[in-house]
Amino acid sequence: MTVPLTASGQRLDQALAASLPEYSRSRIQQWMDAGLVWRGTQSCRRRDKAQGGDQIILQPPPPAASHHQAQPLTLDVQFEDDQLIIVNKPAGLVVHPAAGHRDGTLLNALLHHHPPLEAIPRCGLVHRLDKDTSGLLAVAKTLTAHQSLVNQLQQRTMRREYRALVNGVVISGGQIDAPIGRHPVQRKKMAVVASGRPALTEYRVLRSYRAHSLLQVKLHTGRTHQIRVHMAHQRYPLVGDSAYGGRVRLPPNACPELIAALQQFPRQALHAIRLGLSHPISQDALEWSIPMAPDLQALLDQLARDVDERA
Repeated sequence: MTVPLTASGQRLDQALAASLPEYSRSRIQQWMDAGLVWRGTQSCRRRDKAQGGDQIILQPPPPAASHHQAQPLTLDVQFEDDQLIIVNKPAGLVVHPAAGHRDGTLLNALLHHHPPLEAIPRCGLVHRLDKDTSGLLAVAKTLTAHQSLVNQLQQRTMRREYRALVNGVVISGGQIDAPIGRHPVQRKKMAVVASGRPALTEYRVLRSYRAHSLLQVKLHTGRTHQIRVHMAHQRYPLVGDSAYGGRVRLPPNACPELIAALQQFPRQALHAIRLGLSHPISQDALEWSIPMAPDLQALLDQLARDVDERA
């Protein structure tokens, strides 16, 4: 590539990142450190100065094989073009292979749906949902889209909205600004800890039941288990959350059907209902929304009947 005249005097890694938006600056720096970027016969360093008109040769390493198997699993695609795939993930589906879930994941389904994803970092998955959380996920089909979505997440411009059914009657909405990190004792869990990473969750009450509340929740950061940890920290844990929820709460004198529905609800009652982002190429503002997950809607209907019967 040719360094633009306007980039003269800049750090070379900065100039290359600006001219090659499909690659992050950190990735270009890694290539420089590995001796994969040259000016003439000289390999380039991060701190070298750019000179307008210089010819720079980049030889990115070949993408590492994902070593994941493409599998013909059901995939609920809500939108797709040459840059993006938006999928509706059902509860119970693991997003990425890990110990205990080597296949049968969303990633395996995506590789079958679009094999070139193997060349994209994490096969295009730039954010995740927990196994037992349902709803919308964005997948990048190109390096340009991947970098764009990563930037939007880092800049907090990707709009992610959830529905959460929590134990307890929440009086009003608000924000939870509390850092999240590994639990100091139970290392498989997360917790609000002073040494954690910043985490900001916004919520408001959509409907109150006799012993529960339906919340609209918006994420401003993307920490592991963020909504689950923050709501439990507020003493309003999610219904069905075996890790953070504690005992099932029942309305006084609830009917047997409602008691069974609450006690047997098999997952945390959390659904990613709306997703908004800027298109990686056109920059158009895009937004998708989906209905409530059927199992969660059925539980909400039971709670509503419980309220109506006592009105």
